Amino acid sequence: MGFKCGIVGLPNVGKSTLFNALTQTAAAQAANYPFCTIEPNVGEVAVPDPRLEDLAKVAGSKQIIPTRLTFVDIAGLVRGASKGEGLGNQFLANIRECDAIAHVVRCFEDGDVTHVEGGVDPIRDIETIETELMLADLESLEKRVVPLEKKAKGGDKESKELLDLMNRCLVLLRDGKPARMAKVTQEERIAFNGLGLLSSKPVLYVCNVEEGSAAEGNGNSAKVAARAAEEGAASVVVSAKIESEIAVMPIEEQKDFLEAVGLTEPGLNRVIRAGYDLLQLITYFTIGPKEARAWTIEKGTRAPQAAGVIHTDFEKGFIRAETIACDDYVAYKGEAGARDAGRLRLEGKDYVVADGDVMHFRFNT
Repeated sequence: MGFKCGIVGLPNVGKSTLFNALTQTAAAQAANYPFCTIEPNVGEVAVPDPRLEDLAKVAGSKQIIPTRLTFVDIAGLVRGASKGEGLGNQFLANIRECDAIAHVVRCFEDGDVTHVEGGVDPIRDIETIETELMLADLESLEKRVVPLEKKAKGGDKESKELLDLMNRCLVLLRDGKPARMAKVTQEERIAFNGLGLLSSKPVLYVCNVEEGSAAEGNGNSAKVAARAAEEGAASVVVSAKIESEIAVMPIEEQKDFLEAVGLTEPGLNRVIRAGYDLLQLITYFTIGPKEARAWTIEKGTRAPQAAGVIHTDFEKGFIRAETIACDDYVAYKGEAGARDAGRLRLEGKDYVVADGDVMHFRFNT
């Protein structure tokens, strides 16, 4: 699995430009007017991971298959979206289907690109979007609480537990705080996610800066980074303009271009890495002569469930996992060398997969 990330923000902040660059496609129309994105555009991108190429070289793999993630370009939200302003609730529903929110914030000055609020103020823009998400959640929960209260009064245990969870979220929302700040136990996590609250989604703030600030950011992006740190969110600096130029360049020219603007890698890499950290995702590998492949799982996943990502039969009939750390696989020139050096481990059902593990699963059919 990868993850599905909804790109949101006010109109004209660079969402579609960034989406086009990230997915290396012109599927989303990028234009200088609000609501140029009418339907949510969906694009898949390969997750760049140098380790996969190193492993493939050692194994002589004929094919390299990276893991993938999905970006959804959602139309620009405006003040009042929760009440149907602009293109309204249609797009709030699109956010609900995503695992995380990439909130693109305009951190650049450009008189030729209009701003719907009249001027650049990233914190105000963040609060505008956040408010609309919270208002939509507040309305949703208040409608659901009434019938649930009746069930809870009737002694239904499940309804009581869900009502308690909803009320914790309502207290936050009425205080102007997002639902993701709710204290939720591991046991409550499934029920919490099932509420489908927009403001419960993990947030990655993508600071869209001018080209000259792509490497270090600017004063506006610093404000966003401070805001992200306060609320336990993540932030990353990119220049959508630079990313759109990189996207159409031959690979051999990209490195020189990046060095010329003071960058060591495309913004896509930083966005993915920040997104993975935000959602606590890790990668493990299956390596062989036919293919070298990356798989994405949640941190803390045990070996049988990791095997189940490949095929449910692997999880059902799991016996053990032959496991080699990525660095050991490369250092000892593959599986045979790692085994001879005592670096190949046999792990059972309770083994928690580590990032970079090279795994071969044994299972009963």
